[in-house]
Amino acid sequence: MSVNALRKQSSDEEVIALAKSLIKSWKKLLAHPSSFLATADASHDKAREQGRGMPLAPSSSKAVSEAEDPSRRRPEPPRITTFPPVPVTCDAVRNKCREMLTAALQTDHDHVAIGADCQHLSAQIEECIFRDVGNTDMKYKNRVRSRISNLKDAKNPDLRRNVLCGTIAPQQIAVMTSEEMASDELKEIRKAMTKEAIREHQMARTGGTQTDLFTCSKCRKNCTYMQVQTRSSDEPMTTFVVCNECGNRWKLC
Repeated sequence: MSVNALRKQSSDEEVIALAKSLIKSWKKLLAHPSSFLATADASHDKAREQGRGMPLAPSSSKAVSEAEDPSRRRPEPPRITTFPPVPVTCDAVRNKCREMLTAALQTDHDHVAIGADCQHLSAQIEECIFRDVGNTDMKYKNRVRSRISNLKDAKNPDLRRNVLCGTIAPQQIAVMTSEEMASDELKEIRKAMTKEAIREHQMARTGGTQTDLFTCSKCRKNCTYMQVQTRSSDEPMTTFVVCNECGNRWKLC
């Protein structure tokens, strides 16, 4: 009845044709059109009394009875939605990086004893790197190469084991610096080198002669100078000046 009313009110030829076709198809599905129309008319009046619109005519009298009595409807089985651990990618570069990361995680077969899924971990690490960088340019490739190099380092097995055990999460290793991924031995060497560089810098500052003949162009404070023979003996010495306040350095030839 609703579709037929729409057909009569519409001026669009396509809508009229579709409405006629739909009504004709419904009639073919009914064994007794007259009884169905009576039932549909009663349902329509009941729906109007309750302030609801009548749904489009169902395909059978059974569907009408189920619409009137919700208790007769068959309960739908619950939908189980599963989410993959990481998005699947069709990018050849990203897939290759995941393969290389998987191989790095499988170095020395530590994953067998730990029971880690290297493919799953490598996909998560690569996904975190890609999200952080945003594309597969040189920065992305260098980031992946750095992870692979450190994970395969025979002198730094703890890093690989920590990743396989979950102590270091994929989100964490994806953004770690080279210093953070380094082994404890290398960290100690770098720490000692830093201390030595600071000591040499302090010796250079205290080894000269303090003077007020030179003033720093940045802070206008007193300076220390040192003269070194950097050229041939018949040439004048080079004067190196260091500001005692801000550490600014310059030389005078």
